[in-house]
Amino acid sequence: MEKRTFLKLTGIVAAGTMAGCSPLKKAAGAGALGQYPFTLPPLSYGFADLEPHIDAKTMEIHHDRHHNGYVNKLNNALEGAPALQSMRLEQLLGSIKEGDTALRNNGGGHWNHSMFWKWLSPIQTTPNDRLLQAINQRWGTMEAFQAEFANAAKGVFGSGWAWLCKDQSGNLFITSTPNQDNPMMSKIAAKPGTPILGLDVWEHAYYLHYQNKRADYIGAFWKVVNWDQVNALFG
Repeated sequence: MEKRTFLKLTGIVAAGTMAGCSPLKKAAGAGALGQYPFTLPPLSYGFADLEPHIDAKTMEIHHDRHHNGYVNKLNNALEGAPALQSMRLEQLLGSIKEGDTALRNNGGGHWNHSMFWKWLSPIQTTPNDRLLQAINQRWGTMEAFQAEFANAAKGVFGSGWAWLCKDQSGNLFITSTPNQDNPMMSKIAAKPGTPILGLDVWEHAYYLHYQNKRADYIGAFWKVVNWDQVNALFG
């Protein structure tokens, strides 16, 4: 991974206090996406700020319970592994092999969710010219890109994620992963790469509001994408 991209991916999550934010939030330091012991990063917006596209109760449960659970289980998995405690989260993910179940599920769950919150915004943003040009070169139009991304998200059987990534040459591609896997798990990912946008399609991410209508949730996702974050990660 390029040093510039690594630094962007490990950037500290904004810690501004907003009404309705998680009561569990802490100042996000090295433990958020840095090294053991890991911490739950705060949201930079309130639980209700993404409504009507993502409801407040889903955000609260998703962040404070599901994500916090991954953080706690990841720390428990690393408690007796001092050799791994000095590794940054991205390094841990890159080292994961088949059979590393606890690190795979909980390390992936922590990284995926930490980035997911940053890919969402109550403020409308747009792709910059450079990213839009890359999308148009690869897919022809933004609409064609969104359709392929949506198909990847809808095609996940059970639980998982859809991703927009760039490869080592900087070329964009769309992929999906099961459970809490992600393309940074280079030893096990079907198509490794650096995610610049991801969508959680576990049922806990949308079922309270959308029930079994995953396609509606995917459509609503585009209303709250933080393209400023995607632009920054694209570089």
